[in-house]
Amino acid sequence: MASPSPSVVSVLFIYISLFTALSLAEDPFVNYDFEVSYITASPLGVPQQVIAINGHFPGPTINATTNNNVVINVRNKLDEDLLMTWAGIQQRRCSWQDGVLGTNCPIPPKWNWTYQFQVKDQIGSYFYFPSLNFQRASGGFGGFIINNRPIIAIPFDTPDGDITILIGDWYTRNHTALRKALNAGKDLGMPDGVLINGKGPYRYNNSLVPDGIDYETIHVHPGKTYRIRVHNVGASTSLNFRIQNHNLLLAETEGSYTVQQNYTSLDIHVGQSYSFLVTMDQNASTDYYIVASARFVNESLWKRVTGVAILHYSNSKGKASGPLPDPPNDEFDKTFSMNQARSIRWNVSASGARPNPQGSFRYGSINVTDLYVLKNKPPVTINGKQRTTLSGISFVNPATPIRLADHFKLKGVYKLDFPNKPITGPPKMATSVINGTYKGFMEIILQNNNTKVQTYHLDGYAFFVVGMDYGEWTENSRGTYNKWDGIARTTTQVFPGAWTAILISLDNVGIWNLRTENLDSWYLGQETYVRVVNPEPNNKTEFPIPDNALFCGSLSKMQKPQDISLATSIMGNNRSNLFFSLVVMICVAVISSFR
Repeated sequence: MASPSPSVVSVLFIYISLFTALSLAEDPFVNYDFEVSYITASPLGVPQQVIAINGHFPGPTINATTNNNVVINVRNKLDEDLLMTWAGIQQRRCSWQDGVLGTNCPIPPKWNWTYQFQVKDQIGSYFYFPSLNFQRASGGFGGFIINNRPIIAIPFDTPDGDITILIGDWYTRNHTALRKALNAGKDLGMPDGVLINGKGPYRYNNSLVPDGIDYETIHVHPGKTYRIRVHNVGASTSLNFRIQNHNLLLAETEGSYTVQQNYTSLDIHVGQSYSFLVTMDQNASTDYYIVASARFVNESLWKRVTGVAILHYSNSKGKASGPLPDPPNDEFDKTFSMNQARSIRWNVSASGARPNPQGSFRYGSINVTDLYVLKNKPPVTINGKQRTTLSGISFVNPATPIRLADHFKLKGVYKLDFPNKPITGPPKMATSVINGTYKGFMEIILQNNNTKVQTYHLDGYAFFVVGMDYGEWTENSRGTYNKWDGIARTTTQVFPGAWTAILISLDNVGIWNLRTENLDSWYLGQETYVRVVNPEPNNKTEFPIPDNALFCGSLSKMQKPQDISLATSIMGNNRSNLFFSLVVMICVAVISSFR
């Protein structure tokens, strides 16, 4: 057999070089396997059923870097349907992976489903959780970190360590019992405790905290500075976070670097995430308390639900003792927490995921194309059932997800008729969706006419929080807006009897969930979706439906009955097809050279 000619060798070299270059240039993949199951745990000293991931409660922290492709294979070992959502992860052009009922059919018990999405042009601190059936109240949550690429500097010295802390109110009843109570028209009542990283309180008080409860200990070294990422993953309680004798230097929230300023404590509302830089500059005579306590409640009644963990210096000489550090003393000052929220500003001189400064996006000078005033009220009775509403509409999830209905051009699944202002008639139940204008700039007013704090989250986007105040919003309220350095984030609080204004650039095509993060209000209907469609024919602004898409509702006949654990998404197939094509080209060249 003849040897390959020099020309053929040159062609082979070019093919191999092309393959290598394309492989190296492609954004890396990070892979996780999640087995979601029940385990028995006793975070408050009472054995109960919790939702674990890979046998652990809470679940593992996902660690990715800007532009990584994240692949998470989820095996559902619960006895009910499951969806995992990635709160705050914007999933550019890919609402197919959002993990809520408006976009995805649930993963049936004993089935696998592989999520795959790119954390495109993002950094920051987020968390994930199960989005169906009140399941987050039983666990299934964990942190999600997106690091800067090495070429993009962070706007502070590299910390000596990175610590994730998950705080949240907790009930000893599991999620099925809690949702049964809601279905019966009952209130959930006071939680049984506040957990820190899935563990109960340190026994700082013998009468309030029973003996034998396992508590969280955070190990640190003196003189070091740590980035501490705190997420409120609870059901419905706003919490004040503080570390005894230590300053919290706020540095980032939900993907935006902030103007750095010190807080002795910070209110963290349900669904919110913050990054603090904490320097271990105290003496090591004792350990220190880490505290998460309920806000806007009768403190004397709620003392027993305070979460307490321990900050342990490596050279500590004794246990923490004495009273907990005081919460904010604002019983008669309802504006304290709001002013604290207003003080959080965007660091417009810092780069985020991209080399260009974030402040180059001058949101204050963009013309608003759509205005929506969304008002919530206390629960109401509709058709004999207790429901919650947005602008008088209680959302009903359709049997066929909205995104699937659009793709297969199904009629009658939903209506694009969500009102710009609250309806004047009696409240109603409907699958009513906001019709977003692609590349439009939407102003949303969140008006809270309930008696407790509500937090609102929009999937697929970061929005600018430009104003908040007590009373009813009017057009004159725009005169108070921050049009220069309002923080961009994914979840914002709305205080009772108050409003919050947000601005959103609708550049991410898809069907995106707008909801309250308070689980009881969300479960009872306080949500809707924003539909953003590129009107251009044959547009390339959204990834195609994944190969492993699940089908349900009127499309259930399309679902193959076999286990789908080997299915991959369209992004994965593109990568495989590229590899296969190049290998075939090389093989053909080699065979041809020997003829």
